This record gives sequence, C-alpha cells and structure tokens, in this order.
Amino acid sequence: MAYIWQHPEWPEFRYELTGIEDILFSFAEETGHISGILKGTPNALQIETLINTLVAEAIKTSEIEGEFLSRQDVVSSIRNNLGIAQKPEPIKDRKAQGAAELIVTARNSYAEPLTEAMLFSWHRTLLKDSKAVNAGAWRKDSAPMQVVSGSIGKEKVHFEAPPSERVPTEMARFIEWFNATAPGGPEEITKAPVRSAIAHLYFETVHPFDDGNGRIGRVIAEKALSQTLGRPVMLSLSRKIEAERKKYYQALETAQKDNDITAWIRYFAQTIVDAQIETRKILDFTLQKTRFLDRFKELLNERETKVVRKMLEPGPDGFEGGMTAKKYMSITKTSKATATRDLQHLAEIQCLVPSGGGRSTSYRLSIPEN
Repeated sequence: MAYIWQHPEWPEFRYELTGIEDILFSFAEETGHISGILKGTPNALQIETLINTLVAEAIKTSEIEGEFLSRQDVVSSIRNNLGIAQKPEPIKDRKAQGAAELIVTARNSYAEPLTEAMLFSWHRTLLKDSKAVNAGAWRKDSAPMQVVSGSIGKEKVHFEAPPSERVPTEMARFIEWFNATAPGGPEEITKAPVRSAIAHLYFETVHPFDDGNGRIGRVIAEKALSQTLGRPVMLSLSRKIEAERKKYYQALETAQKDNDITAWIRYFAQTIVDAQIETRKILDFTLQKTRFLDRFKELLNERETKVVRKMLEPGPDGFEGGMTAKKYMSITKTSKATATRDLQHLAEIQCLVPSGGGRSTSYRLSIPEN
C-alpha cells in the first residue's frame, strides 16, 4: 500500500468542505460563546482558567504518548513560565518542566511565523536532558520511522513516515506551506479548523524528529488555530484526543491512504469543537463555583469550607457519589457526630441538598444543573 507521501500529488491535499459547514458553524459559535464568557469574567478567574487549560494540555499531550507527568510540577512550571508565581516554584520532574514550558512558549509566540529554528527550540525544550534522542535536529536514522500506538508487545503500526533523507526537504516545504496559509499569506486558509487539521496531518505524516512528534504536532495544530483566530485559543485539544485515543490513531491511519483528506478534516474539526464545548462548560462551572462560594463563605465554619471546596474540585461533572458522613469524617478528620451536625447545617442553609435516608444519606451541592 502506498502512503500519502508516496502519491504523485503529495503534498497537494484535496478536500471538500460542503459536508462540514455544520462543524465550521459550531466552531464559530463556540468561539463567540467562550469570548463572551471570558470578557465577563474577573481577571483572577481568567488566569485560573488559563492555568487549568494549559495544565490539562501539557498532561494529556504526554499521556497520549504514554508519559505520565507530575501534575504539581506541571502547575508550578506553568505558573513560573507565565510569570505569575510570587517566587520561582521548585520542580523535580524535568519532563513536566519541558512539556509545560513548551505549551507556554508556543502560546506566547503564536503570531510569529514558523521557522526551522523555532521547531528545533521547541524540540530541545520538550526533551530536556534526554540522552536517547538527538534533540533540536531532524531524525537521521536509516531505519524506517513507524507511527505506532498501544502498549509494549501490543503495538499497532498505523503508517510509515518518509525516510530520513527526505526530512529536510519535506520540512522546508511544510514550513513554507504553514506560513503561506497564515492570515495575509498568499495561500491563506481562512477557516481555522481546516488549517489546523491540515497542519497537524502534514506534520505528523513527515514525522521529522526521533521523538516528540505527536506533542509538537499538537502544538502546531493549536498555533494554526490561534494564528487564524488572531488570538491564543482557549482549549485543550489533547484532552479531547486522549479521551478517544483509538479514534485519533485510526483517523491518522485512514488519512495516510489518499490525498483526499475530507474525512480527516471532518474528524479533526469536530474534535476541536468538542474541545471548545468542554472548555465552555469548565468556564461556566468556574463562574458558578465562584458565585457559590461567595454566597456561603460567611456562613461556613473551617471544616465546612474545606469540604465544600473539595466537592467543587472535580469540575462540571460533579463529586462522584455525593458527600456522605463517612467521606466528611475522612476529609476533616473529625468525629461522626460532628460530621453529621455539619452536614445537617449545610443542608439547612441550602448549601447542600440531601438525598436518600438513614445510613444511605448523601449530599450534593445546590448548584443548579445547566
């Protein structure tokens, strides 16, 4: 079977947008919704949302590649790189530091043209202290570069990238295409999800580095979105991709078979919209959470405040199983009598809503469901 890069048309992609107008409309609609919410959100909450979004992106883009980072080190690194930490926070996990630094650096430079030097710098940032990879250089190994997924012993090969001797030429052509399709470029692509989808597929097909191609490819996808929108995009694309990893690799594999990439664009554009919807829900919940805490903060004791904050942590999907006296005792390190009394008080002031009865009584927050 010939791969897409072996076709005579490569890298001239063909696609038809008449079947995805609904997705493009949803993208524009969600972009407007998120912008509207952010405009009405206090600056502190905007920063909180930005940090949470960047943390999710750094963690999930690594999980797709089978790497699990220290969340606390990712948070600290992002805060350091955004310049909002009062003093530099210590970081032990160098991989977490590299992933976080890459996400912030790429976001801050979204408007700049893509260059070979930029890609090499990103690669060195991501693979800090890696002894097994030649960081900041195109791959040179003569062995075939295969794109695989799955655990060791159960790997699935999805496609093979061009041989390493072709990489410098292919990447010079990719960088030229990326900049030409940017706003104001001679081949401008005005639909942000379309340009993002093509950019990601194009880069992943070439697979120019020994390691880190998936993570840098997703940064490129978000850079394309941000450039075309004219501002840094507020979403975590990797969080959506990681949630349906098999679907992502299957779509990549299918897209390698033909220069008609309509199906790939539909898949990737829908993934972008799904990521936007998730971001909007998180933004809505963040605002609800703040209003909820402001409403009750003068009525709660220290234990109750701790429990309510704990219940608010999981986000819009809620605190699994509700709050019980047993959970309350565990969180606050208090007696059953005190836990029961506090929970009754929280129900009386309508902070929590009880359900069930007796030993089966559980409580949920009185935040209205959307």
